[in-house]
Amino acid sequence: MIRVFLIFALLLPLAAAGASDADALIREGLAAEQHLDSTKALDLFLQADAAKPNDAFILQKIARQYSDSIVDLPSDAIAEKKRRATEALAYAQRAVALDPKNAVSVLSLAVCHGTLGLCSDTRTKIAYSRLMKEEAERALALDPDYAWAHHLLGRWHYEVASLGGTTKFFVKLIYGTLPAASTAQAITCLQRAVALEPGALSHRIDLGFAYLAEGQKEKARSCFERGLTMPSVEKHDETDKARARAALKSL
Repeated sequence: MIRVFLIFALLLPLAAAGASDADALIREGLAAEQHLDSTKALDLFLQADAAKPNDAFILQKIARQYSDSIVDLPSDAIAEKKRRATEALAYAQRAVALDPKNAVSVLSLAVCHGTLGLCSDTRTKIAYSRLMKEEAERALALDPDYAWAHHLLGRWHYEVASLGGTTKFFVKLIYGTLPAASTAQAITCLQRAVALEPGALSHRIDLGFAYLAEGQKEKARSCFERGLTMPSVEKHDETDKARARAALKSL
């Protein structure tokens, strides 16, 4: 019994050191994430995972860095994009398994399915789209004021409502029927996202695309122009600004 107690006593400082190391790595990882350095943030969060395994927050952060790092890849790096999207999804699934009532982790699943869909064929893309909608709705059920869940659901609505004929065939094949998607609902969701986070330019720019899908060009123009005046602070902000500029040229 004394030997067991001594071994346990020796292990306690090691466990405390591991937790302390993980906390420091998390702080560094969050700082790198804030500076949009996904590569550095990913490395730090992976180290934190090694120091503190099976932590839902760390796993969700790893999923985000894998997903965000795709932005840094060239457009023709399809295989690497798919690999990173697959890794992101695996970590997001582990995070949700550990903390199923965390809205951020659940929405991370939706984001990962959407990202992976971009690297897939049309049929797979539509299948992932269905999961994306379900997971965004789950996140909203957990947190009705989660702006990014409203955003993702709004984007789903205007993208599905704007599908072409060939893609609609696959939608019917996978869903059994066309899902209840509408540009009006997209506008409602994205307006809510803007109201919750008025400083996030992505909400405003995607609201512009929802207005555009609805045929409200002047409201779309206003959203694009407003979004372009806002500072880029998130990983995808410059990508969204590029989308807005391209849309403005076509108006």
